[in-house]
Amino acid sequence: MKISRVAEMRAMDRRAVEELGISEEILMENAGQAAVHVLARERDIRGRRWAILCGIGNNGGDGFVVARKILSLGGHPRVYLLGDPGRCRGGAAKNLEILSRLSVEVTRPETALALRREIAHADGIVDALFGTGLDREVQGHHREMIEMVNARRSWVLSLDIPSGVNGETGEIMGAAVRADATVTFGLPKPGNLLPPGGHWGGRLYVSHISFPPFLHDRDDLKIQVNHGPPLPDRGRDVHKGDMGDVLFIAGARTYLGAPFFAAMSFLKAGGGYARLAAPAGSIPAIAAQGKELVFVPLRETPEGSMAADNFDALCALAEKVDMVVIGPGISLNPETRKLVRQLTPAIPKPLLIDGDGLTAVAEQRELVRGRSFPTALTPHGGEMARLTGLTATEIARRRIDVLQEVCAAWGACIVLKGSRSLVGHPDGRVYVNMTGNPGMATAGSGDVLTGTIAAMFGLGLPWPECVRKGVYIHGRAGDLAAAARGEDGITAGDILDFLPEAVREDRRHGESGATPGMEVCP
Repeated sequence: MKISRVAEMRAMDRRAVEELGISEEILMENAGQAAVHVLARERDIRGRRWAILCGIGNNGGDGFVVARKILSLGGHPRVYLLGDPGRCRGGAAKNLEILSRLSVEVTRPETALALRREIAHADGIVDALFGTGLDREVQGHHREMIEMVNARRSWVLSLDIPSGVNGETGEIMGAAVRADATVTFGLPKPGNLLPPGGHWGGRLYVSHISFPPFLHDRDDLKIQVNHGPPLPDRGRDVHKGDMGDVLFIAGARTYLGAPFFAAMSFLKAGGGYARLAAPAGSIPAIAAQGKELVFVPLRETPEGSMAADNFDALCALAEKVDMVVIGPGISLNPETRKLVRQLTPAIPKPLLIDGDGLTAVAEQRELVRGRSFPTALTPHGGEMARLTGLTATEIARRRIDVLQEVCAAWGACIVLKGSRSLVGHPDGRVYVNMTGNPGMATAGSGDVLTGTIAAMFGLGLPWPECVRKGVYIHGRAGDLAAAARGEDGITAGDILDFLPEAVREDRRHGESGATPGMEVCP
């Protein structure tokens, strides 16, 4: 599913009105109908008391429609208007006028205390205060009202986005409603999905509100939800070489887990032949865990990392494989970093750079940009800061924009890891991944991701679809691990163990699989 920036959604609304003749009133009516559809799925409406908190803009207008439709279904709505009703315009003004002719009470609470008393006996709250265009801090009366709603913890449905969440970035603009469900209109906006606000909306429902597909599924909408194409059929007469032959250049004396998890996750996610090139002294310990791996012992530095004089041997080996992964647990030894910088432009195969390998190339992006073969980088926030020179705070505030800029500058596919990981392509496309959970914030999880991406390439997905699919499968394995064992205490080994089940599930459902936490409604 595509994701629309706030400005893109405004343009979509204008086209619907001006080119298609779908009036603002019809769009508002459709939005209200979609919201009540969600309300009826989540809660009983008939006989229940509903507090609808409305602003004076179009989001409030949607709330007025919801109130009318709750009334028609036998519920008892009451509208609390925060603002001067004389400032309502267009469809909002029209729907407020309709309410005045019905038995729906509209009041203007002067204080949060007054609102608390008013809604004390409500069975649920509909949040229609602000829409997705909020770009300033919520203060004063509105902030008090939002904090009161959160303190009461009634069941809450937000319209379009929880009020107080920035629709473009997911930032909390001083205060925001914590909703149990959100229905967003047209398409999801980045703020519906990106943290922290993306976690404040509860279950997300999406309604196209009668937009035709040529509006909501256009090629020029560059952001979308990640899933990836179906995996190619494995076939009945394949051998291990058909499922990918990947070289992992990883490990050091003090980093034995990273190379194991990277190479073994390739096999557990369906890959065929994993070669692990590691310092000779570290191989016995890794081999005790990974007997299925094929080891390539490398000469060591005195500190137990890879020596620079392994360059020729690694280049020759890279010629024989399908793909190369470099970086997991290789350490920050200066000689090893020099080896990575030499290998990056010289490897004549698709290359994934992770972990310490990213630090080695961080200040020399020309090494990546000048490559003749596809490249993927998998940084977390701190590593992205090193790649860009930006602070982690600035990156967090505008993750999509930064990712698009860096992918274009480096000429690489980049996975910005974290809550709701992003996958970016050099052409500006960005995919928001919805699998995964907080329990995956654990040592070794990123190494499992690198091997999973390599496995998707080995199974036959083209570049860069294998990167998208690997991120999705990795997150899904983490979700399965959490469901079986709880989020607390998940280890990289747990994620590794559930990779086969995640791949099996994905083969069963393919592209038709549901997006976690999201559902399309009429």
